[in-house]
Amino acid sequence: MTSVLFVVSEEGYWGEECIEPLTTLDERGADITVATPTGNPPVVDERSVDPESVGEETAERVTEIHESDERLNDPEALAEQDASDYDAVVFPGGHGTAWDINQDRDARRLLREAVAGEDGKALVVCHAAGILAFTRDADGEFLVEGRSVTGFPNEWEEGIVDERDLLPDGRKLPYWVEDEVVAAGADWDAELDADTSVTVDGDLVTARGPESSVAAAETFAAELDL
Repeated sequence: MTSVLFVVSEEGYWGEECIEPLTTLDERGADITVATPTGNPPVVDERSVDPESVGEETAERVTEIHESDERLNDPEALAEQDASDYDAVVFPGGHGTAWDINQDRDARRLLREAVAGEDGKALVVCHAAGILAFTRDADGEFLVEGRSVTGFPNEWEEGIVDERDLLPDGRKLPYWVEDEVVAAGADWDAELDADTSVTVDGDLVTARGPESSVAAAETFAAELDL
């Protein structure tokens, strides 16, 4: 059975970006484990369950799964996880990842081990792509250098934060994903003219944002032969 570890934010994950891969891989027989930085349950970004923002159907579905899924309600701690125990690791997005997942040493270790190993794979979605700007390989080089990736673009961020980089909830965004990932040497293309954007570069799969969640889930399932 294919085993998959989901690394989910306690500061606010985006509903679709976690639930779509979770349910898709689940339905195809994957054995899924959820982990968070401290082992406390992840927090869903309130905007991703707001019917006015995402539609009633999506809001209800995400809320139901967030509240009822035992794996999300009783996660394990990242420090206790080893990428070699899994076939793949998934990093759902959400602005919250900027404060915990992307700069968590264990999350970075899991990403490095999954991508650098012979058999592992990783899916990194939306703002979680920021982790690529902080993850180095065994030689000390940026893991993302020279790789083709997509993720949450600056052009979209401009429509969310104000002139002081404050989010609607009042938190100051510490960095913009595109800026940092490009600075780390990535070949960045968010494919702004396309409805969805999912990029496969070897064992690393990246996805742009919420509207790419289904495509990301399907692409990653295919990569895992599910």
